[in-house]
Amino acid sequence: MAEERKKHLKKPDWLKIRLPGGKNYTRVKEIVEGNHLHTICSSGNCPNMGECWNAGTATFMILGDICTRSCRFCATKTGRPYFADPLEPRRVAESIRLMKLKHCVITSVDRDDLPDGGAAHWAETIRQVRTINPGVTIEVLIPDFSGNLKDVDKVIAEKPDIISHNLETVRRLTPLIRSAALYDRSLEVLKHIADSKTAAKSGIMAGIGETGAEVLETMDDLLSAGVSIMTIGQYLQPTRAHLPVEEYITPEIFEKYRIAGIEKGFRHIESRPLVRSSYHAEKHVL
Repeated sequence: MAEERKKHLKKPDWLKIRLPGGKNYTRVKEIVEGNHLHTICSSGNCPNMGECWNAGTATFMILGDICTRSCRFCATKTGRPYFADPLEPRRVAESIRLMKLKHCVITSVDRDDLPDGGAAHWAETIRQVRTINPGVTIEVLIPDFSGNLKDVDKVIAEKPDIISHNLETVRRLTPLIRSAALYDRSLEVLKHIADSKTAAKSGIMAGIGETGAEVLETMDDLLSAGVSIMTIGQYLQPTRAHLPVEEYITPEIFEKYRIAGIEKGFRHIESRPLVRSSYHAEKHVL
């Protein structure tokens, strides 16, 4: 009975989300759909989609919308992906131009089926964005490329302003919620990014059974790896088939995490219930 109640925790008032709408929301939706693009906003059921799209921003998801991994927290489809569309980098770049963005965020599904994990496609996308949108700042949220640092180097070589890779959770819970990723491997990828003198960013979810002490330990691990930007947000269960929410963390606790992170040495930290990796991403660029 206790387990059943845990799976059906009532959402607190601070997690109420506005339904998407507005003139800019409609315009962004039309541009995304008209260019046959995928966004993590919709694929990941992001609670900030209405706010961000109405502000004229979106996080583009490249390499299709089917992931080769099946993490227990993620709403993105899993299975056997389609081929990597060679025209996608150009379409992403053109969409950014149409949206008149000054800052863009790009992420991708995991493509363990590709020899380089999709790194060359990543590099081409960044090149196209820079060519068609000179002056735009770019944040990329990359997979771990199975720990192959030579593939990570293909992304680094294109000099995005920020490279992000999410730990997603604390060390103890990583095997429970991430299907193939490893905690230390993710830290190795982040350290490699930071060592290249690129701004390194990472994020975790709260409310899946972690303790406050474990969150602080994760901060220390990220800082030791050279990460300077961190996000912390409430985990929300996408469907009944996904990992249930263990606890709804209060805004006061999120604020305590933010203050602790700043005191520990992060240059920037977003820590609130509805924060996601790309939330207010334009503020994270130096």
